[in-house]
Amino acid sequence: MAITLKVPSIACDGCANTITKAIQSEKPEATVSVDVASKVVTIETEVSEEMIRKIIEDVGHTVEE
Repeated sequence: MAITLKVPSIACDGCANTITKAIQSEKPEATVSVDVASKVVTIETEVSEEMIRKIIEDVGHTVEE
């Protein structure tokens, strides 16, 4: 299942790496793609959107509704 989230707090590749590592540390099977320019994170996983939102928020980023 693909989850696409708008994360307006992404400013650079460092932010993208932080988000990617956080998700993959919780769910190693997840495929994470971060578009820094459009501030969009796409995750291919079987985990719920709520869990992915929590992981992103736990590393200090905001997720739009």
